[in-house]
Amino acid sequence: MFKVLITGFEPFGEDSLNPSLALINAQQQQLQLTGVEVIGCVLPVVRYQAAETAIKAIEIHQPDLVLMFGQASGRAAITPERIAINLDDYRIADNSGHQPIDEPIIADGPAAYFTTLPVKTMVEDLQQAGIAAEVYHSAGTFVCNHLFYSIQHYLAQHDIPSGFIHIPALPEQVPATNPSLPSLGLEPLIAAVQVMIQACYHSKQDRQIVGGSVC
Repeated sequence: MFKVLITGFEPFGEDSLNPSLALINAQQQQLQLTGVEVIGCVLPVVRYQAAETAIKAIEIHQPDLVLMFGQASGRAAITPERIAINLDDYRIADNSGHQPIDEPIIADGPAAYFTTLPVKTMVEDLQQAGIAAEVYHSAGTFVCNHLFYSIQHYLAQHDIPSGFIHIPALPEQVPATNPSLPSLGLEPLIAAVQVMIQACYHSKQDRQIVGGSVC
């Protein structure tokens, strides 16, 4: 059995919902793939605690693949992230009131880590399935990036593919004052996760296709 750990965050900031939490809540009933066991883990939007919770889940479940999800309001596509940087610079406070400015995540850690997911393969497979997707090169400097960097650091000595994927807001999060805000429903989101798991399961190496950006 191929074991996949997926993580999602609780709501943060001014939002009462988080699509990554909705994904975790729905995965037991709706995210079913033959030969694959999917385990969900809800993380606090709190500096250090998010990574500690994820690492504990990794140690308990010993997954073959780790997919971390987080909300990116304003993005219209699913965006597997390519790079995590060693920087905490929070525009808003996390859910425990921490708001570090220009601080390293790990004092003696490298400047950055790359994802170990086949992100170009994932994006191409999503696009072929009719789901908007693109490779992204910045996970920000908030708790999403903190988690991404911390888990890549922890798994650097383990043969477990891992990476972070930002997802659009849910339709329920689109305010009446800003109806043009991009969103993605839970059903297509679950379909997208199934595509990404299959891409990771079948791809030992990423496809050599264009996935960069000019600026």
